[in-house]
Amino acid sequence: MRLVTRAAAAALRLPAARAGRVTVTRDIPVRVRDGVTLRADHYAPDLPGAHCVLIRTPYGRGGPIRLLGRLIAERGFHVVIQSCRGTYGSGGEFDPLVHERDDGLDTLDWLRRQRWWTGALGMFGASYQGFVQWAVAADAGEELRAMVAVVTASATRDSTYAGESFALDTVLTWAELLQAQTVPWLARQWELKRGQPRLARALAHLPLAEADRVATGVTVPFFQEWLRHHTPDADYWRTRVFGERITEVRAPVAMVSGWQDIFLPAQLDDYARLRAAGVRPRLVVGPWTHGSPGLLVASLREGLDWLDTHLAGRPAPQRAPVRVHVGGAGGGWRDLPDWPPPATPVRWHLCSGGGLAPQPPEHGTPDRFWYDPADPTPSLGGPLLVAQRAGAVDNRPVEARPDVLTYTSEPLAEPVEVAGPVRAEIHLRSELSYLDVFVRLCDVDRRGRSWNICDGLVRVEPGRFPRDPSGVVTVPVTLWPTAYRFAPGHRLRVQVSGGAHPRYARNPGTGEPLGTAVTLRAGWREILHDREHPSGLALPLLRTPSTAGG
Repeated sequence: MRLVTRAAAAALRLPAARAGRVTVTRDIPVRVRDGVTLRADHYAPDLPGAHCVLIRTPYGRGGPIRLLGRLIAERGFHVVIQSCRGTYGSGGEFDPLVHERDDGLDTLDWLRRQRWWTGALGMFGASYQGFVQWAVAADAGEELRAMVAVVTASATRDSTYAGESFALDTVLTWAELLQAQTVPWLARQWELKRGQPRLARALAHLPLAEADRVATGVTVPFFQEWLRHHTPDADYWRTRVFGERITEVRAPVAMVSGWQDIFLPAQLDDYARLRAAGVRPRLVVGPWTHGSPGLLVASLREGLDWLDTHLAGRPAPQRAPVRVHVGGAGGGWRDLPDWPPPATPVRWHLCSGGGLAPQPPEHGTPDRFWYDPADPTPSLGGPLLVAQRAGAVDNRPVEARPDVLTYTSEPLAEPVEVAGPVRAEIHLRSELSYLDVFVRLCDVDRRGRSWNICDGLVRVEPGRFPRDPSGVVTVPVTLWPTAYRFAPGHRLRVQVSGGAHPRYARNPGTGEPLGTAVTLRAGWREILHDREHPSGLALPLLRTPSTAGG
């Protein structure tokens, strides 16, 4: 194993190992307050006075995380990797987010009783392993000296119901992944080799309340609960989100994310709240999706630096607090004092004939499209849980559909660099009261390929947005934040459509409950773009372009 970790450390360009030997003790029982026994592995370096790093996970303690434990331990830390309740030998039942605060604090009490405990703790982890950090961070006290939160957030509710829709692909794929951990390895490999046909059928299935059984063969309790408790005021989520106390967290926090990550908006909200409270977190956002190999490498390097500085007390590297990757030709990594950087919001207006321009239109005939939830507009790339399907892809196949409107600028005369939040405002008229509005920004290269940069969706229902006397509804759409450089000769493109399935659950058009809806109603949508209804997209420009030309 030592040879493996040496090879891995060299390949990942990690700092030199400090420990000569790491002793591993597996399946350690940790009894928590309600009598349940959790299981943990301890990686102990042969260094006196080494501090502890805790990783709590529902994904098991073998495979890559075993290598991670050794790599961190070799660099001078005790590492405890614990399986969340109901997973991989830990007792009880896994119910996402419910027990993580109490189980985490009880584990901290257990750590305090260990003979190697020094009184200082760091936490590390990605995705759900980050949720469990936020669950205890406000109550862990001064012993918590450092957090490394990777592609995660303190509150998961808004990501689950982005735009008040339902993140079907993410939630059902995660439910299937968790359930797959209980089946034999060979059976799982066969299902993956076949392309997960059961999951594909489930994503297309109605009613959604049956989709978990289609995908996994069993009813998944949390999936059923998430279908039922989707309204913003649902009491269900009050004890399952931890953002309300984020300003009480005193431990230094390093955040790592990607522009195409499913939790990016929520993680940047966490960053903004910490900054407003006078805290200085570290923020790194790269050209990654939720499971990108590059993300994992960067998070380990960043995490070890952060633990060295704030847990071990070693000299800190000199660097800016924010580091982001600017996509597009001529982009690359930029060091910034804060996020978002100073920028000028410049509006690009939808125009007649499929145009997109900085100048507001004087007149314009509305554009129409027919949205049919029985043949929902498909999602293509973007922020998804599965890395192989996520990220930037050529959007021409979906743009060729009649239910997708596109608005494209003239070729740019000079670079356009944007960084920060992106927002759209769409003026529309619909014969249905229940509908979704999906907006996507793309970069059209010189070959005509249309690469998605960022997007967002909003669910419209009676009373959420006012209608004017002519029936027009103005829908604000918050897109994923971005940092991107559009090259000269490229064109900006905005897509407007009625959904992105199965990334978001299709809107049936009827107002039926999320989990039980089966009736599908199609209808016309009109997108207005004139002086009184200036539909468009506001981009945070770092460089203001001159008038675009051909």
